[in-house]
Amino acid sequence: MKIAGLDEAGKGPVIGPMCIGGVMLEDAKESTLKNLGVADSKKISPKKRVQLAGQIEKYSEKVFVLEISAQQIDELRTLMSMNDIMVVAFSKVLEQLHPETAYADAADVNEERFGIRLLEEYRKNNPEKADKLTIVSRHKADASYPIVSAASIVAKVCRDQLIEDLKTENDVDFGSGYPSDPKTKKFLVDWYDEHGEFPDFVRHSWKTAENIVNEFKKA
Repeated sequence: MKIAGLDEAGKGPVIGPMCIGGVMLEDAKESTLKNLGVADSKKISPKKRVQLAGQIEKYSEKVFVLEISAQQIDELRTLMSMNDIMVVAFSKVLEQLHPETAYADAADVNEERFGIRLLEEYRKNNPEKADKLTIVSRHKADASYPIVSAASIVAKVCRDQLIEDLKTENDVDFGSGYPSDPKTKKFLVDWYDEHGEFPDFVRHSWKTAENIVNEFKKA
């Protein structure tokens, strides 16, 4: 039986893209992932993640990562909620894999609802395949299922590389890109102060960005 794992990296940052990773293999090979030492990507060093991503690619039947840019997120958020975006994005990754069972890291406070909505979205373009698909949607699935850990790792490695590329291309260091990072906050304030707007790799619709704009308007 073909099983797949789905997970995201970069849902929360104010800077950079979000990546949704998908990994598919025969269920009999899942033990290989355990033996490689896959785990929640946040608990693995960046160097080790890159090594593991290469191994995951080697042993999996298919690996796919969907990248959604900051600009695309801003545009989509004028039409739908972030939870809706997650459902659509996870479904797009599923459509590249077509497993028989998919394990997804639930991107909704209600994990069961996320699984139901994901199956409904997938069914729109794949009615026959949807009838044969089982979706297991859980919070912290990357800590419970090796196949989701693998998806988490490939998504994180992809996003990390894209973030480094952004820093190089723009000759800036904005830290992690997360709102809680003082370096990120300072970068946003300084950039807005100098340019009067944010670059397109910043999520303009994020509260962090909106608050900075409002502060400057008041000044």
